[in-house]
Amino acid sequence: MKNENESLETFYREKLGILPSEIFKKTGHFNVFTMQDYTGPAPAFPMPYSRKDYYKVALIRGPHIVEYADHTYYVKQNMLMFANPQIPYNWTPENIQPTGAFCVFTEDFMKGYGNIKNYPLYQPGGTPILDLTDEDVKQIMILFNKMFTEIESDYIYKYDLLRNQVFELIHKGLRLLPALTIDDQSKSNAVSRISSLFQELLERQFPIESTMQKVKLKTPKEFADQLFVHTNHLNRVLKDATGKTTSQLIGERLSAEARALLKHTNWNISEIGWCLGFEDTSNFVKFFKKYSTTTPHQYRM
Repeated sequence: MKNENESLETFYREKLGILPSEIFKKTGHFNVFTMQDYTGPAPAFPMPYSRKDYYKVALIRGPHIVEYADHTYYVKQNMLMFANPQIPYNWTPENIQPTGAFCVFTEDFMKGYGNIKNYPLYQPGGTPILDLTDEDVKQIMILFNKMFTEIESDYIYKYDLLRNQVFELIHKGLRLLPALTIDDQSKSNAVSRISSLFQELLERQFPIESTMQKVKLKTPKEFADQLFVHTNHLNRVLKDATGKTTSQLIGERLSAEARALLKHTNWNISEIGWCLGFEDTSNFVKFFKKYSTTTPHQYRM
């Protein structure tokens, strides 16, 4: 696993051979490209499996493989991907020259214009990879073409429009997700708040990027104490909001991180277990087998 984030500076230098002056100033940044632009003086593929320090929305046409956190997606035709700085990923096209378009932007660029982290596409357990029909591709490419036109214009407020166009892409992606039911929409604010805070506490512990890093919250009681609620109440809230118990949600997230570490690092099994809160390696092996139906050693082979 590459432990260092790929920065915007690295992206521009290695992939495109240029470095916009805005990056030196560390201001909010936005840019949009065609996939054909994404070649540069150095080979663009394979992309290293790593976190980036920027957001990305990419329309990619053609078959390819995407590794996102501990999941592997096989895309047969077209894909719309929403990548964020918290999750490591890479993708490899089956064709030498993929087609499509993508935009990159920093969190600062969107500051004051809404919180994209609140959208399901960017939340833990969300669906960041969407399969597209050819008709979907046409509609989304219209949005990217608006971006290409706007960024080349001399309109003084063009970046405000570009922010709106980013949100258009996000909402297009949300419309492609399964629709929320009335019951989902009618959940109480209290339930939603506690559920969101739990998910934030859980996700804040990841990704594990060093053998010196260890999760601090691992049990339902530890999470409940942090949220100032009773363990039973937290369990009822999460069961109502997600259909899963507190222990299930914790276990699934720990096992997902375990699979990612087994796949993308050369750390030994005891080191991975320790990072995930297991002092005894045998307990980690039992835990992993419960959620992955195989041992850590067998999974890594």
